[in-house]
Amino acid sequence: MPSYTAPVDDMQFLLHEVLEVSRSDVPGYDELEPDFTRAVLEEAGKISSEVLAPLNMVGDREGCRLENGVVRTPTGFREAFEQMREGGWTALDCDPEYGGQGMPYILNTAVNEMFVSANMAFNMYQGLTHGAYSTIHAHGTDEQKRLFLPKMVTCEWGGTMNLTEPHCGTDLGLLRTRAEPQEDGSYKITGTKIFISAGDHDLTENVIHLVLARIPGAPAGTKGISLFIVPKIKVNEDGTLGERNGVSVGKLEEKMGIHGNSTCVMNYDGATGYLLGEENKGMRAMFTMMNEARMGVGLQGYAEAEAAYQNAVSYARERLQGRAVTGPANPEGPADPIIVHPDVRRSLMDQKSFIEAARALVYWGANLIDRGHKLGDKDAEGLISLITPVIKGFLTDRGFDMTVQAQQIYGGHGYIEETGMPQFVRDARITMIYEGANGIQALDLVGRKLAQDGGKHIMAFFEMVKGFIKENDGNEALKDDFLEPLKAASKDLQAAGMFFMQNGMQNPNAALAGSYDFMHLFGHTVLGLMWARMAKAAHEALEAGTGNADFYKSKITTGRYYMARHLPMTRTHLARIQSGADPVMSLPEDQF
Repeated sequence: MPSYTAPVDDMQFLLHEVLEVSRSDVPGYDELEPDFTRAVLEEAGKISSEVLAPLNMVGDREGCRLENGVVRTPTGFREAFEQMREGGWTALDCDPEYGGQGMPYILNTAVNEMFVSANMAFNMYQGLTHGAYSTIHAHGTDEQKRLFLPKMVTCEWGGTMNLTEPHCGTDLGLLRTRAEPQEDGSYKITGTKIFISAGDHDLTENVIHLVLARIPGAPAGTKGISLFIVPKIKVNEDGTLGERNGVSVGKLEEKMGIHGNSTCVMNYDGATGYLLGEENKGMRAMFTMMNEARMGVGLQGYAEAEAAYQNAVSYARERLQGRAVTGPANPEGPADPIIVHPDVRRSLMDQKSFIEAARALVYWGANLIDRGHKLGDKDAEGLISLITPVIKGFLTDRGFDMTVQAQQIYGGHGYIEETGMPQFVRDARITMIYEGANGIQALDLVGRKLAQDGGKHIMAFFEMVKGFIKENDGNEALKDDFLEPLKAASKDLQAAGMFFMQNGMQNPNAALAGSYDFMHLFGHTVLGLMWARMAKAAHEALEAGTGNADFYKSKITTGRYYMARHLPMTRTHLARIQSGADPVMSLPEDQF
């Protein structure tokens, strides 16, 4: 059975030596002293390794089942969920007014990573609830907050998001679910939603669905969509549970992965719902949840890779096959461990260098979110808006690739279910699809985010990279291995943006045909920036003579690998972008 150990030292390094959270001006960050965050992370790591990880394969093998209209979760899930609730882990960064602990989002992000690595399907139940909580918190009336949030914070009640219908996914303007106004101010919701994660289960006493629907007479397309709170069980004015609502599970989807999470077809038959936010402004409200979810899915991409990588390293150290080409490394044994072979090392270095940079990117993104929420920092909000599709799209594409590489380390054994490696691959695959398939993320990046606020935020990113390089211009330890490769990657990114500006207006296909490459080009560049920052912090720690020297040397060596072996991919992506639309669009449809 696979195991998982939380990478607490790496998380602490990012929080305190790279991002220097306790020195930040963000409200609440002054509480994030190293001893405090280590205590929180170690306790979360203990739950992850001892409670959640052992249930990962159980959830995969048993899956969920629909019995008499109620979804039953796998063996052990209810007990583990109670332990999570009682420990306050579901309320870590929630508003104290509704029973939360009020910790910064960045700490919740670090804790959430552990839970995903240990058991992604299980963590989705509280993750969807958190997203629904955030949406009601941002857009709900005082009465709605009072009625729903306290028990969502504690996860006594669950939450979901209901967007997709059988005939429409990305193009939500086509949705048909109806919301008929009632005299008491409520609405009757009728329609079918599909692919609803955690749509029903036995972990909570109620499920609060957020449902997109159309009020009669509303404008066509997405401009006529509203958002509604639709509880599985109606809630009385005093907060107690009332009668069952007109909500039912049509069926459970049989999926490639995340078997431990219930993915439901939800039927709404005149269910009572309550308008959340403004009429016909449902998409704006739902994007609160979707943007949080996209950050969370980007995290899932590298968190699954982390779990797979840890097990691949263990296997590579133990599996004896062949001899090192430079001479036996294990002369007393019949063969050497496969970790001595260069190609195995290459694969493990691919995984390690990606995961550590991806973690840095997501934690930086969480820091930007905290700055936006707690300081009203519009620049931070603009920057995280720009890089959210990169976090979601690039990190899940590469995260999936890394789970496949981890599986490959096992050879034939990696294809056998009892090793657990196939589950990492299957579970990671959905991250490239849900919360907006990665092709859509690329289109959003190029079609909307680059030009947002007159291109202000992409220019701010370029200035950030330029400023870091200039600030460290005299640092010989960084120059050749980190600064020069980062400068070259940034120039490639700027050249790609210039190509879109010069060609996109006359031929939009020229920009859109290169959008996926641009997302990856941007992803490599921003991971290069993360590695440069981490290398600087590691060099400074070595010069100061504090901490574990081997840890910092490992950081620098791993960063050098990424800068030398992966960052040059920006040139390839630029060349593909500059080839324009012709190679993509010239073949007639009937010749496919």
